[in-house]
Amino acid sequence: MVKKDIVSTDQAPAAIGPYSQGVRFGNLYFFSGQIPLDPATGEVVDGGIEGQTEQVMRNMGAALAAAGLEYADVIKTTIYLADMNQFATVNEVYGRYFPENPPARATVEVARLPRDVGVEIEWIAGLPAD
Repeated sequence: MVKKDIVSTDQAPAAIGPYSQGVRFGNLYFFSGQIPLDPATGEVVDGGIEGQTEQVMRNMGAALAAAGLEYADVIKTTIYLADMNQFATVNEVYGRYFPENPPARATVEVARLPRDVGVEIEWIAGLPAD
């Protein structure tokens, strides 16, 4: 049986289905996509795509912190956008969180996201081998 540890925090939105906020497997951490929900209210934040991206990144930081990680430990992200025309704004906000040695990344436009938000980000983080 595979040994995995679940990462969970009330500082990021709770999972709303049969999935975990994050899962540790060895030295790798796999995090489910975060959308721009305020963890205190469960509501989508205001502020257009810029405000939504900021909230997603704050949620990412909270999930990372729950695992004892930080943004510098992120290896790979996938950004899902409802409108690729918002790419430049999302990229600018995202880039502030990874000023040096940014992770590998894919960005894709999708037909629709949960709660009709504009952005969702999932990521993989890791620690050096023991």
